[in-house]
Amino acid sequence: MNFILIGYMASGKSKIGVELAKVLSFEYLDLDDIIEKNEKNDINSIFKKQGELYFRKKEKEYLNKVLNTQDNTIVSLGGGTPCYFNTMDDLLMHDNATSIYLKVNIPVLVDRLKEEKAKRPLIAHIETEDLLTEFIGKHLFERSAYYSKADYIINANGKVDEIVEDIVAKLF
Repeated sequence: MNFILIGYMASGKSKIGVELAKVLSFEYLDLDDIIEKNEKNDINSIFKKQGELYFRKKEKEYLNKVLNTQDNTIVSLGGGTPCYFNTMDDLLMHDNATSIYLKVNIPVLVDRLKEEKAKRPLIAHIETEDLLTEFIGKHLFERSAYYSKADYIINANGKVDEIVEDIVAKLF
């Protein structure tokens, strides 16, 4: 079984994924890392050179490869991955995947993201905290229909170790 972590950017998918993999003795994979390795380019450059739709197609392509060739992995997806090209529906129908939505409140996301905007292509252009709050709220509203389909919804506002404990308790 593969456990797929979904959620908005800065929801803790990578940090929680690494810790969850340790606890379960699973392999940890980050879809962005897989894309960068295979495309021989970083995510920001892919967004700038080929555009968002190209990137979203690659997300789906590499996720399908992982799901069809890997087992006993924790996979963290990009925040938008479930929202394009029926990816969320495909995840739900896949026999070898259980999806986990890491749900984080908007103020917590703003706090986590305001210092790292330059590393995030979707928000790099946003100048004020108020505009960032508005952007995240709008984005979460648009994406919630996809995120809320996950097999499990986990409150991820707290500390990593507590969130991992909560996930393990719900899964087993």
